[in-house]
Amino acid sequence: MVFDKEAGSSSQALKAPPPPREDTPLLGSHKSLSSQAKTFANVFIAIVGAGVLGLPYTFMRTGWVLSLLTMFGVAALTHRCMMLLVYTRRRLESFDGFTKISSFGDLGFIVCGSFGRILVDVLIILAQAGFCVGYLIFIGNTMANLLTSPTASLKTTMTLLSSKILGLNPKSFYIWGCFPFQLGLNSIPTLTHLAPLSILADVVDLGAMGVVMIEEVIVLLSNRPVVRAFSGFSEFLYGLGVIVYSFEGIGMCLPLESEMKEKNKYGKVLAFTMGFISIMYGSFGALGYFAYGDETQDMITANLGAGLISILIKLGLCVNLFFTLPIMMNPVYEIIERRFWGGRYCLWLRWLSVFVVTLVALLVPNFADFLSLVGSGICCALGFVLPSLFHFLVFKDDMNRTAWWSDVTIFVLGIGLGVSGTWYALQEMFAAKV
Repeated sequence: MVFDKEAGSSSQALKAPPPPREDTPLLGSHKSLSSQAKTFANVFIAIVGAGVLGLPYTFMRTGWVLSLLTMFGVAALTHRCMMLLVYTRRRLESFDGFTKISSFGDLGFIVCGSFGRILVDVLIILAQAGFCVGYLIFIGNTMANLLTSPTASLKTTMTLLSSKILGLNPKSFYIWGCFPFQLGLNSIPTLTHLAPLSILADVVDLGAMGVVMIEEVIVLLSNRPVVRAFSGFSEFLYGLGVIVYSFEGIGMCLPLESEMKEKNKYGKVLAFTMGFISIMYGSFGALGYFAYGDETQDMITANLGAGLISILIKLGLCVNLFFTLPIMMNPVYEIIERRFWGGRYCLWLRWLSVFVVTLVALLVPNFADFLSLVGSGICCALGFVLPSLFHFLVFKDDMNRTAWWSDVTIFVLGIGLGVSGTWYALQEMFAAKV
């Protein structure tokens, strides 16, 4: 086993890298350990993001009963895989010669050597950059949508959306408009200065969700469209990708457990948080679908009616995602600067990363389709495949039959769902839109 052969070198490699890192909790403190309440808040911040805005559309595509079942199933599986990482780290740290394992990448290095570290790093880069692409798509589409009148005819709306601004379509114009400002924000080297922006974004997201849900209830009382409980298997794969994306946060699992004062209660706090988020997500997705039926848009904000409150919600979400983007890119910078610039700050690598993310956002046509692609192709591997694989490699000599089958089942399931979901999401993204 790799972790048996490389104990000495691993110990040296894991000594106190300088902050900030990909595993730095937003509300964490190295001077005092976190209470259960602070751990709950940190887990909540790590998981909840823009993916929730695509859930009503997912419920429309997948069917509300199947979506709810998938929601709670993914939450339970994500909790299980997070705890597999915790158990694996505890087992490795119990061996002589191992220092503190701080992050997912550290664990990959101990278990599978350099290949494990590279694999985790690549997936984290793709996942975090994918989130940021989703943010830019949301900003571009939402700002373009604000140009249209909700009372306009479909023909008029399409004309407005296809009109040019300085030679660019509205979505491209607003995405490129973010670019120079993102270069400045992503030049900030200290995560501490950016963390309050992410916390503010979550507060605004929750407030916006509350207002949107009230709007949905009002619409539902006056308009009760026909809704479906179940859809086909291909639609299930689509919904699975979006839901897995919405629960992605496994990269913060190990550092948050390290920060907790009562580590023996981490599993219960994590389970409570996942349950709370599942109920919140399920309520938001189901209400949106029940209110708008087959008219549900890929971003639920596009269904909001005219008025000042609707405009403020859309603008508020855009502003907060705009300021959250450099937070989500920070793990990317930590990895690429460590690998290609000796761990030192590198401005041109950061700017190049922002440019690549912007280009991808310009090429992707649909917000929800992209969520499904990232969720299926990347988050399944990070969230299900690698935790079960690492746990299996470390515990295989001491496993009973039940534990053995559990790890193998999660591993095979993660690969199967990831491959099939990715294939379907790519078909959706590149299919001709009639």
